[in-house]
Amino acid sequence: MKIVVVGDGKVGATLVSQLVKEGHDVTVIDNNAAVLRRSTDTMDVLGIHGNGASYAIQREAGVQDADLLIAATSADELNILSCMLAKKLGAKHTIARVRNPEYAEQLTMLREDLGLSMSINPELAAAVEISRIIRFPSAIKMDSFAKGRVELVEIKVRENSPLVGQSMASISQKYNVKILICAVQRKGEVYIPSGDFVLQQGDKITLTGVPREIEDFFRTIGVLKEKVKSALIVGGGRITFYLGRILSKMGVKVKIIERNPDRCQQLSVVMPKATLICGDGTDEELLLEEGIADTDAFIALIDNDEENIIISMYATSLGVNKVITKVNRLSFAGIMERAGIDSVISPKFITADQIVRYVRAMQNSLGSNVETLHKIVDNKVEAVEFVVREKAKFLGTPLKNLELKPNLLLACIIRKGKHIIPSGDDTMELGDSVLVVTSTWQLKDLKDILA
Repeated sequence: MKIVVVGDGKVGATLVSQLVKEGHDVTVIDNNAAVLRRSTDTMDVLGIHGNGASYAIQREAGVQDADLLIAATSADELNILSCMLAKKLGAKHTIARVRNPEYAEQLTMLREDLGLSMSINPELAAAVEISRIIRFPSAIKMDSFAKGRVELVEIKVRENSPLVGQSMASISQKYNVKILICAVQRKGEVYIPSGDFVLQQGDKITLTGVPREIEDFFRTIGVLKEKVKSALIVGGGRITFYLGRILSKMGVKVKIIERNPDRCQQLSVVMPKATLICGDGTDEELLLEEGIADTDAFIALIDNDEENIIISMYATSLGVNKVITKVNRLSFAGIMERAGIDSVISPKFITADQIVRYVRAMQNSLGSNVETLHKIVDNKVEAVEFVVREKAKFLGTPLKNLELKPNLLLACIIRKGKHIIPSGDDTMELGDSVLVVTSTWQLKDLKDILA
């Protein structure tokens, strides 16, 4: 597909990298020549220097022949204008990154008039993901599929865990719960485990199942943590704007530390139930004074990776039950893991995942739509949900009779609201939601699972 990306900042560059890996013909527009040169030197993309909302620049970039234009600059108005112009020029689809909360309701109402195929808010998406982890604090990371009916949960196999030394087959027999371990990360390597794969201490495992079954399994193996009742958030940016309101609705007592007095005032108006502290969230004395040691969850949302990591390490050293850290650079992942910081959020990667899902859904040929796509296990594994909308030859055939690609696992099938952990005798049918986990393949269509 021919895709034009306007804006080559954090989100734009991450998105371009993903789209190039997917094999698309990508053109990037940015008014910063140095930033643009970085992308054209390191990736197989065409760079156009200029204003993405300019008619002449869009024409030079070939927007009139593009399948998709994605506007991902830091300015909402520029993104919306770029998409409107692209639609007029003939671009088939447009996606705008829109961050301002004031525009959210208006965009829903005006999306068709503006010619937008999709709008995306990285900060809101990050807030939703954090709230999901808060709801299930035993998890390092948590993703939802099949409209929330199925969860994909990552946990770490700790010292003295009953899972150490257990094979996949023995876990299934011993615990008698409907969960499936679908990915294991061990010392930087990723495995899609077979029945004889044996777990070791330190493994990060990703499992799938319905929330109730996962909770029962966690309770049985002794890793179920108590519900979060209080949260301390450091940083009062846009993620906090969304997250504070979500947590308050969940009944969580929220305290926010923010340096900027004006921002504190703004947040106090939209979040009357939250406690606002105007101060430096990296100050040890202030953190202790505001009860960091007694909070159930600590969330670092400063716009600085290093500061977030340092205060998260401090919270972990005090034994805080759940620590969640926002970072933009995943190069810090190894440092954070060694420091015991497991739950890491990156808004730019969440945004890229959502847009890649949309792009793949545009490409499907079978009638099986990509409903949900999440990058898991430090972005090394994909979990893709397809909904089967048209009849295909392999539907109705027992899975044991299908030749599937290696490093690929059918994690679950949802049929008429019922959750099925697939066995060799199960089949895929019209109307099913099918969750596929793979460490090797970029799946655009359900037929792509076949060898």
